[in-house]
Amino acid sequence: MAGKQRFIAIGVTGGIGSGKTEVCRIFERLGVPVLSADIIAKEISNYDPRVRQLLIGILGPKTYTSDGVLDRAYVASRVFSSKSIQKRINAIIHPRVEEEVKRRFLEMERTGTRIGIVEAALIFEAGLDRLLDAVVVIDAAEDSRIDRVMKRDSTTRPSVLDRMSAQMDPESKLKKADYVLHNEGTIEELEQRVKFLYSIFQKLTEQDS
Repeated sequence: MAGKQRFIAIGVTGGIGSGKTEVCRIFERLGVPVLSADIIAKEISNYDPRVRQLLIGILGPKTYTSDGVLDRAYVASRVFSSKSIQKRINAIIHPRVEEEVKRRFLEMERTGTRIGIVEAALIFEAGLDRLLDAVVVIDAAEDSRIDRVMKRDSTTRPSVLDRMSAQMDPESKLKKADYVLHNEGTIEELEQRVKFLYSIFQKLTEQDS
């Protein structure tokens, strides 16, 4: 007899262009709620008065547009140009994102949801893995990732390589992964791999807590 069902929290991560967003779309079509750490970080940056004050203190008045919205292009240019600034910004944003993800997962559990996912490029760097039962790392060849980002963002190869260099080395991510999902091939193949993972996660919810 199966044990009492329990909630499990899953992280989905991978380098830029790996396809983690597409993987999460497939999970959503399977009925799994997905949180976006990036969207949560945007909400915190735009609407938390204390965070706004701290960010302006580090980056100056250009941090927000005349409409009061975070100027992501300006912030990115500053963050990518300075490891020191990147660390200071992360120290402000990451703990608040973690707190909000934890709150939303608890709400999912209270309402009877059995599987919840958070998509985040920086799961390990931000320490979000502390909240999770398992982390899925999406893996793809570097050339495939570069081509995807160049097409998606209408940008150049050197620009993509700069962004890649600011992220954790893919091999380090793979070593920390509980599951690795290879994203080479067709969307149909990717869907089958995600469905297989989903079946594993469903079984995990049926184990004794």
